[in-house]
Amino acid sequence: MPLAKCRWVPSHLAATALAFVTLAAGIEGPTFAADHPRFEFTRMIAHWDGYGDDDYLQFVEEAQPEVCQLGFYGAHFWSLVHTKEFAGYPAHFPVRGINECRDWFKTRNAEVHKRGAKVVGHMNVKFLVGDPEGPEGPRGFFHFYKNLWDEKILGPKPVADPIDLLEKDKDGKPISINNYGIGGMKEYWACLNNPNWRKVLKAWTKHGIEQGCDGFVANYFYRHDCHCPHCVAGFKKNLKARYKPEEIKAKFAIDDLDTHTFPEIVSWHDPKESTPLRREMLRWSQVSNKECFDEVFHQYGRSLKPDLITAQWNHLGDFNQINGDERCLMPGDLWGKDETYLWYSTGGAAFYTDLKAGFLGEGTLQARYIRGAFDDKPFTLGKYENTRTRCYIAELAANGGAPIGFYARFKDPEARKEIARYYQFLKKHDDLYRANQPYAETLLIYPRDAVHQGNVVSVETFKQSGKRLLDNHRLFDVVPSDRVTPEVRQRYITVIDRANDTSENEVKRRDEVIADTRWSKIEAPQSVRVSASRPVKGNELTLHFVNYNREEPKEPKSAGGGIKDEKPIAVEGINADVALPQGFTAKRVEFLTPELTDAVAVPFEQANGRLKLTVPKFLVYGVVRVIP
Repeated sequence: MPLAKCRWVPSHLAATALAFVTLAAGIEGPTFAADHPRFEFTRMIAHWDGYGDDDYLQFVEEAQPEVCQLGFYGAHFWSLVHTKEFAGYPAHFPVRGINECRDWFKTRNAEVHKRGAKVVGHMNVKFLVGDPEGPEGPRGFFHFYKNLWDEKILGPKPVADPIDLLEKDKDGKPISINNYGIGGMKEYWACLNNPNWRKVLKAWTKHGIEQGCDGFVANYFYRHDCHCPHCVAGFKKNLKARYKPEEIKAKFAIDDLDTHTFPEIVSWHDPKESTPLRREMLRWSQVSNKECFDEVFHQYGRSLKPDLITAQWNHLGDFNQINGDERCLMPGDLWGKDETYLWYSTGGAAFYTDLKAGFLGEGTLQARYIRGAFDDKPFTLGKYENTRTRCYIAELAANGGAPIGFYARFKDPEARKEIARYYQFLKKHDDLYRANQPYAETLLIYPRDAVHQGNVVSVETFKQSGKRLLDNHRLFDVVPSDRVTPEVRQRYITVIDRANDTSENEVKRRDEVIADTRWSKIEAPQSVRVSASRPVKGNELTLHFVNYNREEPKEPKSAGGGIKDEKPIAVEGINADVALPQGFTAKRVEFLTPELTDAVAVPFEQANGRLKLTVPKFLVYGVVRVIP
């Protein structure tokens, strides 16, 4: 089965597709199973604090996002809303008390709906704050479970003792840490493989839907080295299903699986210390977590609300694999299956610039990877900065994503003005963005198969290849290796495969690709990123230009102190020589940018299936519409 949405390429050139390495005949990559109907959106906002301000709803009216990610309906809510720490990190509840805050969320959700947006609530699925016992008795989550659980709202308790719900170490003790110290309480972790904990999550899901949530984004969606009976039995069942006894012995040195005691059942771990058994543990951890997600939100949640929006708050950073990314060993047929949109945090990998070193503090390559892996469904990047507001929005809009992941700083008047300006720009030109499809001439293959074999060096080479393509302003897609069939390869002029091959010959071949005359050629500063797309309606071609050049803060690698430190420097003189789709004849070309109210006509030359033009001067985001 081909990809559900066609990826546009210059079809008159696709037949001459060039691959650097041998095509493996008959490869059939995994495809998505029957998926939930798409919910397309292009503008969102997300807040963990500030959503209770009186001015929040006015900001929603000004920016007009389609999705508002706000409110807490999982373990954060039930652990903290009744405590004196209710107003602090992480949830910043506007009022104290279970019933009081339930009422507040129900009212706030209704108000957001009146303003035309969907509400997606945060659902902490396992991170519990509290103390089972102490001088004051149980606190946090444990006080809630023992003393405040309301069966009229949540139904009967799945178990009498909440300790039975927790992840356990190999000695049978609950896994506990004290990283945050919220209210002096410890942190515990519920086990997603525990069927009784899944009952808790279902009760919380039902409650959130009743409060007016259109969907949920799951937080803290990972597994630790848990040895509870459910994890031990689940991992052994996984091994039996995937391997014969003789294979288990040969590959993992386990003579008798039934009697074997595992000293560890790890999840994320140091790639340098990885082994086939450890990767099997990580794979199973991620697959079993996905099974929990599907059971709770897709099977149960959508039985209550068929159009329930679902997402996971995951972490990618700078392509951290095996030691990060909640899906790094996920089989391709489960990767994002039935989920509405993806949230991927870039963490500390992209919140500053170092322009002299060619570091743009961007998530462009991550965005293209997610887009290719997720079949062009909506996604966002969580970037932990509040300075480059315009650049952040432009980056995602140019690459098929939905800005803005985290946070929309509406309390800063200048940031608020620019968010509203850019969101109104996206709304005005909605036909260019909604469910558009990438237009590319090269396929850069993400080495997911190699990662599954423990080869993370291949990811570093992939990143180097991606940066070279970005720096040379090439139009390219990223698709994971296990989704690339011969038919997919044939859609592109060039295919960069085997990103783990760092031989001199391979590097030379990549240099030849950069110089390939069949490419579109964009002459622009290295601080500019270029992409292209085609809208669903009409037959246009859209070119996107994002300018990262700026006056940087004096402090090296500083995130800055807000939009006052964004200080973009306008760019001009970008020349584009674009290979057009087969049979495409441009009748007019227009230039758009959020800083201008009206479109600007752009002079152009057209001959032999190519279009030449100079992009007008712009500040951060410029869009060229090529209209047939």
